Amino acid sequence: MTNILSYRGVLPTIDSSAFVAHTAIISGDVKIGKNSGIWYGCVLRGDVTKIVVGENTNIQDNCVLHGTRPHHAQNKTGAEGAPVLVGDHVTIGHNAIIHACIIEDYAFVGMGSVIMDLARVEKYGMLAAGAVLTPGKIVKSGQIWAGNPAKYFRDMTQAEKDYIKISADNYAELAREYKTAR
Repeated sequence: MTNILSYRGVLPTIDSSAFVAHTAIISGDVKIGKNSGIWYGCVLRGDVTKIVVGENTNIQDNCVLHGTRPHHAQNKTGAEGAPVLVGDHVTIGHNAIIHACIIEDYAFVGMGSVIMDLARVEKYGMLAAGAVLTPGKIVKSGQIWAGNPAKYFRDMTQAEKDYIKISADNYAELAREYKTAR
């Protein structure tokens, strides 16, 4: 596949059950887990440090994921730089920019959001559509953050927490359908 690219001799590792759209670009040190979907127009660039995407996770159309080098001004993590780590059962909405951060299991990132260096969205945390999570900020478990810059908005309802799993499951099924249609 011409959209799966080696960088400095390192090829992405993509589980055979994952769906990668033909217009997505995956390069370098990138690992994509079981039943995950990388949708049209996405760029996952594992050139300066690694990107890990867990299982049953969906990265929707036109998202960009990239880490940062160790000497980057915002980075205080040491020699490896700041990778992008995305957990299991995560939904990342269309047009999000995910840079050098951690998104834990069952988190939800709204469409058009930006997550910057060393920020974190904890398990069952939600970043609202269009929000900008600035460097080092943490969306705690069960919270919704919104705005630019993103700030605590309110606690999630149980229905919203349930929706995160429903969203991830729906996108995993859609990815399976696309994969089998090839």
